[in-house]
Amino acid sequence: MKKTTVQQVIYLTGIFNDTKLSKHLDSRKKVEEILKQGAYHFTALRAGIIVGSGSASFEIIRDLVEKLPLMITPKWLNTRSQPIAIRNVIDNLNGVMMNPKAFNKSFDIGGPEVLSYKQMLLKFAKIRGLRRYILTVPVMTPKLSSYWLYFVTSTSYKLAVHLVNSMKVEVICQNNNIREIVASPLLSYADSIRLAFDKIEQQEVLLSWTDALSGKTLSNGITKLIKVPTNGCYFEIKTCELNDANKAMEKIWRIGGKNGWYYANWLWNLRGFIDKLFGGVGIRRGRRSSEDIKAGESLDFWRVLYANKQEQRLLLYAEMKLPG
Repeated sequence: MKKTTVQQVIYLTGIFNDTKLSKHLDSRKKVEEILKQGAYHFTALRAGIIVGSGSASFEIIRDLVEKLPLMITPKWLNTRSQPIAIRNVIDNLNGVMMNPKAFNKSFDIGGPEVLSYKQMLLKFAKIRGLRRYILTVPVMTPKLSSYWLYFVTSTSYKLAVHLVNSMKVEVICQNNNIREIVASPLLSYADSIRLAFDKIEQQEVLLSWTDALSGKTLSNGITKLIKVPTNGCYFEIKTCELNDANKAMEKIWRIGGKNGWYYANWLWNLRGFIDKLFGGVGIRRGRRSSEDIKAGESLDFWRVLYANKQEQRLLLYAEMKLPG
């Protein structure tokens, strides 16, 4: 960091308001302290819940609201946060870029409302036209809360643990001088949700947090696995005549996610549930787009290694815990 020619480093991190931070927030704080030591101008933007399509927080709230008419939840759901629209986060990132007023400073960034997690869930349900009921209980332990998030939502167990521990700490902006540098209008929580669903309905979600690798198997790159090995593999090859190959490819390109797997879909769901029981990714990750598939992204409990319609080739790698 001392030899770099980079002029500015901008770090998007979390809000630290509590002296007793979770491991997740404490690690972010330590990264910020390390980055400050570089030979460049450093700017930290600290955010709480980021609301937008593809965001982990947004997708977890969406999973909870759309799947559960009644939620029995832990008391940390009453913890307050200051959610911010992903569009406002991007405005802030653009506003501080190479801006001398932001050099060597840290800013808390948030939206115009301070809401509890319970209020966020109920507001989300209202916007989506769903009637939901939430009962908070004081006896749910952090470990039980983590398992609850893991089984109901698309999150991994490790991420669920970090989220539960972080959600016990209030994340409210204290240093909001950023408004003196970036004066773009702040979107309300309701408007943030509506914009997120506009992106989803238009198939414009570029990336999702579910595309993060679930293990170390593919950490060296997916290209090494594109060539199927000739030894140690069981091959089952079936052929059939097609009147329209392109139509068949369109069907194949839509497998998984909400569209399902065309045959014995309940077995695929059961397979995903069993995988979840053993700590796997399960089938809840779905897919980023209902029509497009790109190499590197997740598709239910698969990883897309190669996808080319012209070559009529789709290669998937199983990320499930159990063999199959």
